[in-house]
Amino acid sequence: MAAELHQSRSGQTLVLTIANPEHRNALGPEIYAAGQDALTMASSSADIRSVVITGAGGVFSAGGNLQRLQANRSAAPEVQAQSIEGLNQWIRSIARCPKPVIAAVEGAAAGAGFSLALACDLLVAADDALMVMAYSTIALSPDGGGSWSLAQALPRQLVTELLMCGNRISALRLQELGVVNHVCPSGTALQMALALAGRLNARAPNALASIKTLTRQACGLDLNQQLDQERDHFVRNLHHANAGIGITAFLNKTPADFQ
Repeated sequence: MAAELHQSRSGQTLVLTIANPEHRNALGPEIYAAGQDALTMASSSADIRSVVITGAGGVFSAGGNLQRLQANRSAAPEVQAQSIEGLNQWIRSIARCPKPVIAAVEGAAAGAGFSLALACDLLVAADDALMVMAYSTIALSPDGGGSWSLAQALPRQLVTELLMCGNRISALRLQELGVVNHVCPSGTALQMALALAGRLNARAPNALASIKTLTRQACGLDLNQQLDQERDHFVRNLHHANAGIGITAFLNKTPADFQ
């Protein structure tokens, strides 16, 4: 069975499900391309306010397909470079998407699967989920932005240990470290991610888009630059119709119905 990225809808949430049962939802070029297309579509659709990425069959993703990687060793280096660029484009599309993107992790998230989960804006995981950067075990180095994501969230020494030793780390430990937002009983990660998405869907899309932009760029700017960016986003959002809706609803103690 070919690797696929299934798309479904739950209200205003687009659900993307990695399905490659023969290889524990291993990732590959077909899934990268489908993921990028789905995020591009979600970015421009007024009907979609959030995205959830999950895996089929109780596994998030085992990462790269080792048989494909072994075959690529006999091909020109450009072949693997092109494949990784496909993954990179998917990761970039998650960052560019103005809608919140939530990872719902069951079972294992390994290698590029862990990188993919880390690239999302929010991360929900089952209490028995395990994540691992196992690249060094097979004499490889990280891809998919995993080293960058971990370095933004954790001390260098811990990131170095995770990457060099290939240690598995539990969802509960990652929650303690602030990497995982919510831990839930096994089998309920998608349900909890959809509930979280529902909360976000009820908020003003333009404000969430600004928050996503501000938080993702903050580490690359100094304080004065970030203050300028916050000012510009605030003014733009104040003059958006949703600010009028939100302020009026708050003052009148009524629910807000944002556009």
